[in-house]
Amino acid sequence: MKLAKIMGTALLGTVIATGALAQKFEHFGSVEGWNVFVDHEKKSCLIEAKDDLSNVVQMGLTDDRSVAYIGVFTKAETDIKKGQKEGVAILIGDNLYTGEATGMRGNITEGYSGGYVLTDDPQVAEDIAKQYTMAVFPEKSYGFIVDLKGTYKALEMARECNAKQM
Repeated sequence: MKLAKIMGTALLGTVIATGALAQKFEHFGSVEGWNVFVDHEKKSCLIEAKDDLSNVVQMGLTDDRSVAYIGVFTKAETDIKKGQKEGVAILIGDNLYTGEATGMRGNITEGYSGGYVLTDDPQVAEDIAKQYTMAVFPEKSYGFIVDLKGTYKALEMARECNAKQM
């Protein structure tokens, strides 16, 4: 299966926890370790979780709501460059997805870097909701595991939040 290789306008561009951009986002609710936020600029909602090492995972929709994004950001030292594209493979349950990740640095919270992938495959969202881990294998760096515990309920809350933004 392939992740959509869609070139979109700039996505989230921030880690929600920052004060300066907090007005763009409003806390909608929390469930099982995930926070759901309203993105007032996009008139949609996203989910976010932060682990013990301050790594942040965000999932939401692009402006037209036709494509989902998954972003992973870290304070760890990386060589990620803003706008840099590289191949990535993502294993969720028994399904392997391949596609392209876009790097972000400088336009997100100070000290964070990371990247995002875009997908229009509904199976990705279903897998994320039903599985407990996601293994990510970037083309040029070490793979890592993302904890998906609680995503089922978080995505349900995000759907409720999105319905209220229409």
